[in-house]
Amino acid sequence: MFNVNANGAKIPAIGFGTFRMPGADVLRMVPAVLKLGYRHVDTAQIYGNEAEVGEAIASSDVARADIFLTTKIWVDKYRHDAFIQSVDESLKKLNTDYVDLLLLHWPKSDVPLAERIGALNEVRDAGKVRHIGVSNFNTVLMAESAALSEAPIVTNQVEYHPYLDQTPVLDAARKAGMSITAYYAMADGKVIGDPAIKEIAAAHGKSEAQVVLRWLVQQDGVVALSKTVSEERAKGNFEIFDFELSSDEMKALHALARPGGRIVNPGQLAPAWD
Repeated sequence: MFNVNANGAKIPAIGFGTFRMPGADVLRMVPAVLKLGYRHVDTAQIYGNEAEVGEAIASSDVARADIFLTTKIWVDKYRHDAFIQSVDESLKKLNTDYVDLLLLHWPKSDVPLAERIGALNEVRDAGKVRHIGVSNFNTVLMAESAALSEAPIVTNQVEYHPYLDQTPVLDAARKAGMSITAYYAMADGKVIGDPAIKEIAAAHGKSEAQVVLRWLVQQDGVVALSKTVSEERAKGNFEIFDFELSSDEMKALHALARPGGRIVNPGQLAPAWD
């Protein structure tokens, strides 16, 4: 395990995601992955499982201070007063005094970006969050967010896998000192059985999932989220720090990108993508 350094934040390179994970699975899996060595847990208000994430962390053998915990503000809480109240509610559910990273979940909203970024800074200044960031932002919105913010923006959490070229976003993040946190790394399961990925996996004695996660974290400034309800798969997803992909293998994986590779694109929430 290693950390990705981004504008003052040290973010564990692989995180455990809880999107669409029922509470019972969260209560089972989060302590299990912390035991395996994961130290980064990602949730969101809209996932409806913050309380279970908090309970699971509290019941684990790992100290809260050793865990990098992320949550996200949902779009219906972007107005200043609702925003501040929702952060307090999230902290209560998560059973913690602070989160390590707080993100704006999607960009499209009637609430001015300046108001949203201002609220992020306010809760950071109050000690309720240690770092702030965005999610699903394009390069224009990334730059605008950075310009509006007193505190540094440390990440943009976006869909990223071998079938989706995110070069513009990656370049913009690196220039701004930000990281990219990749979700949907498995492309909704499409990477499993892909002949090109399978060939690379066989060469290393690894699985396709391990190869894709390694491809992500081997890129400068990229954090990868992995999600599974299987303890065995979670163990495998964490075992990506004992091998390295060659430059040719990295290029071969990048070459899988194709038009129409994007999977997550809700029109009422998404920006004009790069």
